[in-house]
Amino acid sequence: MIVYDTKILDNEILVDEANTLYKGGFISKEQKQFIKKELPVFRSQNNILVRIGFFLLGSFLYGSICGAISIIGMNAENAYFKICCYIFAAVGFAGSELLAKQNYHNHGLDDAFILGAVLNIGFAIGITTDGYESVIAFFMAVVSIYMFLRYLHLLSMLVFCLSITAFLFFQMFEFGEIGKNVLPFTAMIFAAICYFLTRKFISNLSKSYYYNGLLLANSFCLILFYLSCNYLVVRELSSELLGTEVQPGTDIPFAFFFYGFTFVVPIIYLVQALRAKDRFMLWISFLAIGFSIYTIRFYYAVLPIELALTLGGIILFAIAYFSIKKLKEKESGITFKQDRINHSDNFLHAEALIVASTFGIKPEVKVDSPMEFGGGGFSGGGSAGNF
Repeated sequence: MIVYDTKILDNEILVDEANTLYKGGFISKEQKQFIKKELPVFRSQNNILVRIGFFLLGSFLYGSICGAISIIGMNAENAYFKICCYIFAAVGFAGSELLAKQNYHNHGLDDAFILGAVLNIGFAIGITTDGYESVIAFFMAVVSIYMFLRYLHLLSMLVFCLSITAFLFFQMFEFGEIGKNVLPFTAMIFAAICYFLTRKFISNLSKSYYYNGLLLANSFCLILFYLSCNYLVVRELSSELLGTEVQPGTDIPFAFFFYGFTFVVPIIYLVQALRAKDRFMLWISFLAIGFSIYTIRFYYAVLPIELALTLGGIILFAIAYFSIKKLKEKESGITFKQDRINHSDNFLHAEALIVASTFGIKPEVKVDSPMEFGGGGFSGGGSAGNF
């Protein structure tokens, strides 16, 4: 399924490990350069600004090809308009395949053709079905998951998550008022099921090629689960979809459940993140806590904004200060100490020797001794027979 050579994918992992060892001071710059030279890797861009630049260049190239095709097909007028997006999508697929064969991966040029193919499929299905949202979302989900599985493209996984969620929403709209009323609970259950499925897939991975994409989907499920029953989201969507107007002294149905959900779930995220040492869940929990505070503030402004920000800053400072004071002396588990790989000399020479022996690097051994040994005429005794 994967279009890339798995040996190069493995080389990418090794080069990343070499960069980590170099940053930690375990190997020298020369050794890192030697490893990168000896292991062929993809044509990729780690600099996000450069990658955006190549994406814009790839989009211009993609658009130029599609424009040239359109000049030829304009004579067909209406018939060409119905099939042009399919042709543009085919150009995207062909360009993605060609760039992948030339080992372009996360470069920017490949992003333009991969995303262009997915979006043109959506436009094409929209023209064919007269804008039937559920069918558009379904086909975009199918194409985007195919792009991820074949090209290991993270943005395609994000498009898949958004598309499959949109498909669920549009399907619930088909049931009318009942579907709209139970939509928050349906989205919550859907997110929970997908979360545990992605966790299972991650734990059963034999190769790490799909790890980042599954981790992205797993994090998306956490966000969707929280937002599905957040009080602010539910109340505003009720107003938009159902035309519900909350009169003074009244509230939306199941308001107590949504209030509790808004504040309990971020705390559960935080506790679980600390227990499992899950950095992504920890970040999501902080964002969820902040959004929960904003949710209440949106409807109930107890304090002036200046005073609220000041008190919030003081509370955050106090939490940070006492947390650092509590954790700064801990050696294991949750600790404030910096990562040992960045500041450790204990295994410096051992790691360097392991890398050197693995890649055939001859370590430089410099011997400086104040004692000069003699000739040694017998079995290497180091003495010429006199003192």
